[in-house]
Amino acid sequence: MSLIGTEVKPFTAQAYHNGKFVEITEANLKGKWSVVCFYPADFTFVCPTELEDLQNQYSALQDLGVEVYSVSTDTHFTHKAWHDTSDAIKKITYFMIGDPSHTLSKNFEVLIEADGLADRGTFIIDPDGIIQALEINAGGIGRDASALFNKIKAAQYIRKNPNEVCPAKWHEGSTTLTPSFDLVGKI
Repeated sequence: MSLIGTEVKPFTAQAYHNGKFVEITEANLKGKWSVVCFYPADFTFVCPTELEDLQNQYSALQDLGVEVYSVSTDTHFTHKAWHDTSDAIKKITYFMIGDPSHTLSKNFEVLIEADGLADRGTFIIDPDGIIQALEINAGGIGRDASALFNKIKAAQYIRKNPNEVCPAKWHEGSTTLTPSFDLVGKI
């Protein structure tokens, strides 16, 4: 069963954010757009490159009204230690959620049970807490944060224009489609 169109399940977790430990719940993922980015583990290889890339795009994502949350099965204490020691990770100003209980990883169906780690999962969540897009990558395949922008803009456009759809390669300002009986077989 797909998580698309489902509401984020309840959770409570601790996060490291801008030099402090803070509590995060599903309520934080409501009221604005959110990107939740799962990754396998702190102090690894591909993960810091992805998280640094996400930080490099963070300001532009915020300009779209998007808050970013990274999540691994490490603790918030480990996130702080990584933040304090890694040149790439010390740049991060978005929330780094710890999921040692695996609650979020199970809720978002990215937990690799045998390893106790999360897959590389990216989720775009609307202001109602509904998952609008997701992508799961194998452990060795790093993500490009710039790929989020068109997906987020399309999701935001469709939210404002529910009778329209965005075709392949849609970019903000380009033509959309209005599904109708007369359009069937004409594309």
